[in-house]
Amino acid sequence: MSDLQEEGKNAINSPMCPAPVEVHPEDSLLEENEERTVIDPTSRDDPRFKELVKVLIDWINDVLVEERIIVKQLEEDLYDGQVLQKLLEKLADCKLNVAEVTQSEIGQKQKLQTVLEAVQELLRPHSRPLQWTVDSIHGKNLVAILHLLVALAMHFRAPIHPEHVSVQVVVVRKREGLLHSSHVTEELTTTTEMMMGRFERDAFDTLFDHAPDKLSVVKKSLITFVNKHLNKLNLEVTELETQFADGVYLVLLMGLLEDYFVPLHNFYLTPDSFDQKVHNVSFAFELMLDGGLKKPKARPEDVVNLDLKSTLRVLYNLFTKYKHLE
Repeated sequence: MSDLQEEGKNAINSPMCPAPVEVHPEDSLLEENEERTVIDPTSRDDPRFKELVKVLIDWINDVLVEERIIVKQLEEDLYDGQVLQKLLEKLADCKLNVAEVTQSEIGQKQKLQTVLEAVQELLRPHSRPLQWTVDSIHGKNLVAILHLLVALAMHFRAPIHPEHVSVQVVVVRKREGLLHSSHVTEELTTTTEMMMGRFERDAFDTLFDHAPDKLSVVKKSLITFVNKHLNKLNLEVTELETQFADGVYLVLLMGLLEDYFVPLHNFYLTPDSFDQKVHNVSFAFELMLDGGLKKPKARPEDVVNLDLKSTLRVLYNLFTKYKHLE
């Protein structure tokens, strides 16, 4: 009976008390004022967190398939810099000046330093504070590794999901010989647009968020506009989401609107890869700038990735300038 009463008492009190922190043996070896972070077990079991980890692992393995590298566990496979080196070289199409194989801790940290400096240089235009260090990556800090991978994935337009993933992190610090712990919430992903740095909202954000019923009217107007010109080449658009994604119709449309022939060697008429499609859309954007239009808010990669809002922004930009053109 007393056991049952104790169990009932614990059940009532437990929601108000934080889960007990599991102190790992290595935490007791911390130097004075040194700290270690671990993900709260409940966060590790969160389905959205698990999905994010799986998506990132699948993305790395897809990128490195030709290298015959298979990542199974992020902390164990990425901490020494070897896989991160190969990943960055493949994504950025570069070659880093590092030793191929390093067994010693000093060698691994030197490689990590080189890799992370290259990452920082790559991400510099976004000027966000970095949420990882050589020590945190080498120390198998999963939160730091995830921050790094999400930043790389966003930079290289990988379709990372889910959005709005946060984790509870337990921070263990040694002060005056005693271990002290605290809970902190770490935001790993927000929305794709926020992570890519587009913080300013416009009419299309409002339209998508608050007036989806008017979206079909806007799409219909834009389809009528583009077909009025593309019909001259016996081309017809029915789906804005998909038919502009390879950039071909965008390039041809710019030629029609500005009344010139676009040489076929300047773009891919039948693009069969992501890079070729990005080339086409980027080329169309250059033609828009030459025509006196502002630089599109959208990115070429967004249009290629079938992002409807980005495609609408680009077409509406054309519509506002050329709507009276016959």
